[in-house]
Amino acid sequence: MSNKIISTKEAVNLIKDSQTLAIGGFVGFGIPEELLVSLKEKYLEEKSPRNLSIFYCAGIGDGKERGLNHLALEGLIGKLYCGHIGLAPKLGALVSKNIFPAYTVPQGVTVHMLRAIAGKKPGVLTHVGLKTFADPRIEGCCANELAKEDSIVDALNIDGRDWLLYKSFPIDVCFIKATTADIHGNLTFENEALFADQLSMAEATKNSGGIVIAQVERVTEYGTLNAQNVRVHSHLVDYIVIGEDKNNCQSFLFDKFIPEWTGQIRRPLDSLEKMPLNPRKICGRRSALEIKKNMLVNLGIGVPEAVASVASEEGVSEQFTLTIESGVMGGVPASSLGIGATYNPDAIHEQGFIFDLYDGGGIDVACLGAAQIDEKGNVNVSKFAGRVVGPGGFVNITQNSKKVIFCGTFTAKGLKTEIVDGKLKITNEGKSKKFIKEVEQITFSADYSNESGQEVLYVTERAVFQLTKNGPKLIEIAPGVNLQKDILDQMDFRPIISENLTEMDFRIFKQDPMDLVLEEEPIEFLVKAEPSKQII
Repeated sequence: MSNKIISTKEAVNLIKDSQTLAIGGFVGFGIPEELLVSLKEKYLEEKSPRNLSIFYCAGIGDGKERGLNHLALEGLIGKLYCGHIGLAPKLGALVSKNIFPAYTVPQGVTVHMLRAIAGKKPGVLTHVGLKTFADPRIEGCCANELAKEDSIVDALNIDGRDWLLYKSFPIDVCFIKATTADIHGNLTFENEALFADQLSMAEATKNSGGIVIAQVERVTEYGTLNAQNVRVHSHLVDYIVIGEDKNNCQSFLFDKFIPEWTGQIRRPLDSLEKMPLNPRKICGRRSALEIKKNMLVNLGIGVPEAVASVASEEGVSEQFTLTIESGVMGGVPASSLGIGATYNPDAIHEQGFIFDLYDGGGIDVACLGAAQIDEKGNVNVSKFAGRVVGPGGFVNITQNSKKVIFCGTFTAKGLKTEIVDGKLKITNEGKSKKFIKEVEQITFSADYSNESGQEVLYVTERAVFQLTKNGPKLIEIAPGVNLQKDILDQMDFRPIISENLTEMDFRIFKQDPMDLVLEEEPIEFLVKAEPSKQII
């Protein structure tokens, strides 16, 4: 056997106090669970290693016990740098208690940071995060008080334009996961729904002089892997750990393997469960009306998932392309802890490449959730009542999409509705208002959006608003809804009310399919561009 194959205990013994440990994966996909469990067990037994700087890109966890929840141990972590904490509530609790400094960074920045580290660059220079909580003139990505003692991002002005520089750092050890390794350490991902950040993380760690440890399901002889399937070359892999079956799950959503997530088979879309007519579906239907043929559309987790369900039910899923920041394009996104994967994907890319597309304005329409919306039109999804969640890919997506639709229920916690004769009735109002005077944290900046000329809608089950330079403007209300009682009285600020206020499309409130027909996107004829300014 290869001397690269070691036990999980030997693997975690390679980690020393105060080192930087990077962990690959996305939500519940590609998670090196075996290594995380072993590191937890070692720390509980030996109180070592201590004071680790933990880095990861996307959220990693099941919202309960698995993933980064294993590392929620006082003394183990000395610093946290990540894109999302919400799926690791045990870790989030330590952040809120100010046990160690923590930074939540736009997910696309964290992924591109791996490239910067690998290339020995000073960091990631980008517009992403300007005028949001990530901007050092606001919060500088600080998730708690201890984080304010250090700065991870600087504001720069280059040729009259503002930029943010997120500073790079070396990585000492990384944990990644693959399906198969040959005895030399070449890795394939045939049973993985995502490629995520595994290659970039290995390159960043290797070029930092660090140790790359890969968890796999199985090992095969050298020369038996198809070179086109090898995603990480053996030169980048120092050690291999063969995980137990229970820690080699494809996702945290199902115990079983889903071949239609990997493209090995295609699932008939009419087999997907249809969504009942409820507030989520209403939001999904109204949002779907903004989509045109051949558009590239991004969907967030939660209520926005209803857009995919509606498109499938209406038979228009193949007329536009859905994309998720995990790197998947095409197909119908999975929900809940399956977020990141899609049924019947057209292509699976690495995260870094998909964020290149996003940051450059490649998304035509993005549909995302909104926990808080204020009188300026700012949106918060990353921090509430002292609980740190993190932005995930939200900042990259919302700042750069041509059109953004924030969709979700008008109020939260206990909202109940009925639809009778095509009219919406609020039978029990939610206890928590979402439209408030000022958001707790700016994850989406209305000022930045207005300056860029972006089109923004706020879609709820009872009302639709449009962002203006003076704040949200009410442009549609649901049939059966009382403007004063059901909308204005449930807001902490008075919105602008359109002079042409109309009812939402009656088809949205039908029990039967709404007969959705996507319009053709207007064709912009190519014209010869003016010669570009010559550099040399």
